[in-house]
Amino acid sequence: MKKYIFVFIGLFFLFNSCEVVNSLTVFDIRFSQTIPIKASLSLNTPFDIPTPETTTNLSSSIDNNTQKDLIQKIWLKSLQMNIVKPDGEDFSFLSTIKIYISAEGESEELIAWMDNVPTTASTISLSVTDADLKKFILKDKISLRTRITTDEINSSDYEVNLDADFTVDAKILGI
Repeated sequence: MKKYIFVFIGLFFLFNSCEVVNSLTVFDIRFSQTIPIKASLSLNTPFDIPTPETTTNLSSSIDNNTQKDLIQKIWLKSLQMNIVKPDGEDFSFLSTIKIYISAEGESEELIAWMDNVPTTASTISLSVTDADLKKFILKDKISLRTRITTDEINSSDYEVNLDADFTVDAKILGI
């Protein structure tokens, strides 16, 4: 009987220590960028808003002395957009938003989207892909392309903050 109790206690500590180790090797990094949306007279026509290449700075975001070759997977946890300028405005002029990621040597990939953008919101959370984005984020630079479709004439220039939270899952000690 004592033998089974020791086995049970040993298994309990083993499974709990795996969760502790996992929490030490999974962490989030934030990527923020401001994108301009210029005034437009077109309706129901998609148009692209390219952003300049951005340094990922992954090495400065990595903690616990994690090396790039120990990273197993990186996925997009959330992506929010909020209007910075003009004050008091909302996303009522948009009907759809799609955001794509690209990096040197990699094909562009859709990472976030929203159909039927709420008309009274100044902050929105987009649906995100569950794809492994490691091949992009491990590069020194990435580019984002935003494709929007308007359903109203947009007579003002907008500045919109894009905040993306990526989750990184790394191996510990190469295990």
